[in-house]
Formats: sequence, C-alpha cells, structure tokens
Amino acid sequence: MDSANIFDHNRVILCHFDNYSPASFFARYGSSILAPAPLPEGAGAIAEPADITECHAPEVVKAALIVRYGFAPAELTHATGFREWMGSSAAPIRIHLFRFTTFDPPCAALEPHGGIFKPISEMRGTPMMELNLLRRAFDLVMSGG
Repeated sequence: MDSANIFDHNRVILCHFDNYSPASFFARYGSSILAPAPLPEGAGAIAEPADITECHAPEVVKAALIVRYGFAPAELTHATGFREWMGSSAAPIRIHLFRFTTFDPPCAALEPHGGIFKPISEMRGTPMMELNLLRRAFDLVMSGG
C-alpha cells in the first residue's frame, strides 16, 4: 500500500516525554492533535475491529511517517498500550501514539508541516473527541506505558 494511502486508515498523535522531568509535550497542527489530518466528519469511537489489516500495523505507519515527515527512525517509538479506533464512513481508522525519544522535543522537524509541540495545558480549542484521545495518551505516557 502506498504510504500516502496509509493515512486514510490511520492517524497519529506525536508526543515527547522525557524521563528526567515531568514535562510532556504533544504535537498540534492548528486546532488538531492528529497527523496528518483531523478525523473525517462524523467519525466516532468504535471497538477494535476483529480483523486488523496490514495497513493498520504500527511498523507500516511508522515507515509512512518517516517518508512523509523525514523523521529519524531511531527517534520514534510506538506506544503499544495505546489502542484507539474510530469509525468513519470509509473504513475504521486506528489512532497511534508515537513518542520521540530525543533529549528535547524535535520542534524543527514539525515546523515545516505546520506543527508545534505544546503541553496538554495549552490544548484549548482542540475538538472534544481529540481531547479525549489526548487524555488517554497522556494517562498512558504518565503511567510509563
């Protein structure tokens, strides 16, 4: 599957959390926290589908992120405990949580794509559905998951 089409079936939350302080940051693009685009109109939370296709695999999504954004592969890790799904009129959409393992958030890597890293306290204006996803991502990151 073409890496551009991967994002028809997946969205990504990018975060940076360091082990030396309580600081955690999440990528934000305009009013959305999802890359490369907000959810389609009418999307809603669903249970994990019984048959998950290859296009939803974390390693496939990571490869597509690297191609699209030019991120260094060694600097991204997938949060395996984050398993969120949204239903849309086209197909199920898996929401992935990827964490940057760099010393500082890679702000310069997001800027050309309209992204900025912000703490959760500065996420006002984000759609409620995305705030719920962000809360679950934050809880997982803070619990060490």
